[in-house]
Amino acid sequence: MFATLKKVVFSTGLQNPKFTAAEKKGEDYEVRTYHATTWMSTSVSGMQLDPSIKTGFQRLFKYIQGNNKNKVKVEMTAPVTCRVDPGAGPACESKFTVSFYIPEEHQESPPEPSDPEVFVEHRKELTVYVRTYGGFSDEKMKQEELLKLVESLKRDGVQYVEAPYYTAGVKVAVPP
Repeated sequence: MFATLKKVVFSTGLQNPKFTAAEKKGEDYEVRTYHATTWMSTSVSGMQLDPSIKTGFQRLFKYIQGNNKNKVKVEMTAPVTCRVDPGAGPACESKFTVSFYIPEEHQESPPEPSDPEVFVEHRKELTVYVRTYGGFSDEKMKQEELLKLVESLKRDGVQYVEAPYYTAGVKVAVPP
């Protein structure tokens, strides 16, 4: 278990979803088009990002450790993403969809989850603006980096979708 968590933290030797990077439009972000892929996901409603990601991560970690209908262990991948659908107001719950990318060998037919709160997600091709940053990332830092990305997009006169947005390791992303 600790070896897998170490791989997640440092993203060494893990499969990643394929993407095509467009020419940099801004000095502090890039445009990426992620190919259509299959993910294992779970949704959590809550007021805070970090506890919701932790809950979702634990569900998905059990899945890859063999808590699925085939009892198959699935290799860990990176990054762990979280789609954030903000609530209607400051005191409203948001919906957090935490996801693990399914390794190439299971893309076509992933082991079926046995937990009813875990589901297969087939993502279509998606283009996003991405801001990457270093260091340990917590909820406050993700929010600050998202605001920096939004300010950069506004500075450059770029149109984007405000919600939902994604977090992915030490990245934040918004769709155009």
